[in-house]
Amino acid sequence: MIDHDRLFKELIQTFFWEFIELFLPEVLDYVNKDSLTFLPEEIFTDVTSGDKRKIDLLAKVKFREQDTYFLIHLENQAYNQKEFERRMFHYFARLDAKYLLPIFPIVIFSYDEPKRPEKSQYTVNFPNKKILEFNYIAIQLNNLNWRNFLNQPNPVAAALMAKMDFKPEERVRVKLECLRMLVTLQLNPAKMELISGFIDTYLRLNATEEQALDTELKQANLVEEEGIMEIVTSWMEKGIERGIERGEQKIVKKLVKRRFNNIDSTLENRIDSLSVEQIENLADAIFDFQSVEDLINWLEQQN
Repeated sequence: MIDHDRLFKELIQTFFWEFIELFLPEVLDYVNKDSLTFLPEEIFTDVTSGDKRKIDLLAKVKFREQDTYFLIHLENQAYNQKEFERRMFHYFARLDAKYLLPIFPIVIFSYDEPKRPEKSQYTVNFPNKKILEFNYIAIQLNNLNWRNFLNQPNPVAAALMAKMDFKPEERVRVKLECLRMLVTLQLNPAKMELISGFIDTYLRLNATEEQALDTELKQANLVEEEGIMEIVTSWMEKGIERGIERGEQKIVKKLVKRRFNNIDSTLENRIDSLSVEQIENLADAIFDFQSVEDLINWLEQQN
């Protein structure tokens, strides 16, 4: 399963000011960018359901030319949820009580469906009085046209276009433009890999589409084509490696289960965490094991 929250958190934490510049450039007029600090993960317990909820990203920044701080709270919502606006208010209230600082709340709605506009407000009204009006910024990706971001040389745009609104027949074109923008940004290898991985996770092409992409690449600018092909080749290599690893893990686990009349889930998980090279070594060593303890000892030595 895709860990949507982790992917979005990693992207935005790495390119925080680029995200703000892309969607909320007016904030840059009154913030001191050098004061940015990401606060530790906040976990709140829902008193009614007992569920524990984790805040995605919380940043502490200073107002420009002032010695006062405010918080930027950012949530990624990867699925449609009833009364989400109330949950955002609960987060706001608890953060306000803990930090006693102004809070700027932002939500990225990143799911594909539904496409109806999401709420950006939570209110409490009585017939004679409005008691509460809580507002937050709602960035709904599936309501944003990807073409509007084509000419914005921004790494966050390169990544998030893969989650924006486009027609099924535009999938190849969108992926090509995401990659074209990425190679022109001249990022360091780690940042390049972060964004390319994000694009490939959310805009995975089928075989026919991959062939169409290859055809498009051959018609692209030579310099851009070379950079894009390096990324595509990297995706292919990682895909093959993942396929080999999953296949070998499956075979090795079957061998282990047969030799020791099944194993518990803890040992299965430890085998799943092994690298391709370690899986190959385990396949060679397994017939030398006399007991499950031998297997456990071997796994301990791999750390």
